[in-house]
Amino acid sequence: MAKFKRSEVVQIMTNSGFTPVFYHSDIEIAKNVLKACYEGGARVFEFTNRDAWAHEVFTELKQYAVANFPELALGIGSVVDAATAALYIQIDADFIVSPIVSEEMAKMCNRRGVLWIPGCGTLTEMLKGVELGANIVKAFPAGQLGGPSFIKAVKGPCPWLNIMPTGGVSPEEENLRSWFEAGVVCVGMGSKLINKTTWETGNYEALRSKVAQVCSTIVQVR
Repeated sequence: MAKFKRSEVVQIMTNSGFTPVFYHSDIEIAKNVLKACYEGGARVFEFTNRDAWAHEVFTELKQYAVANFPELALGIGSVVDAATAALYIQIDADFIVSPIVSEEMAKMCNRRGVLWIPGCGTLTEMLKGVELGANIVKAFPAGQLGGPSFIKAVKGPCPWLNIMPTGGVSPEEENLRSWFEAGVVCVGMGSKLINKTTWETGNYEALRSKVAQVCSTIVQVR
């Protein structure tokens, strides 16, 4: 069973404004990255379903998080079908993120009370996601969709949408400010925050500092 209720995850995401997005097949690297992000202030973390054994890495990572990071909501991303969503719900994912809008996936997550965040490329898809029960929708790939100007445009007729852009978000203050001024509820950040230099050098302290700076910047620009 997920550690947090759907409403609690929404609140954590809203409060933090920031979700690191990461995948690695090596559990020790995944643990070190997760630890650095948590110590830097991240309270939401999206591990991604990027290969056939990702669920095994996630299982161990989830157990590690429960034992060590009591305030962390740990979810899974890159889920594209209901069967995979069910697998991760069974191993206690706190939320499910998808690059697509899927009615079957929505039903699966709603049935189990787990937050589902669909990936959307148009306003029509965003409204469809909300209709299917999504509390937050993901603009993906946000950079290619038009960046903050796209968010601002769709928020015009639909200001109630809670949008999380992923893709095209970077740690710099100017970039973060542009997203939040456009009206996002939170941002997802992957390779521009966490890259292979981190684990190749073992400099997880640098990642912790970068995450802390992102958290501080978000407080300033909101």
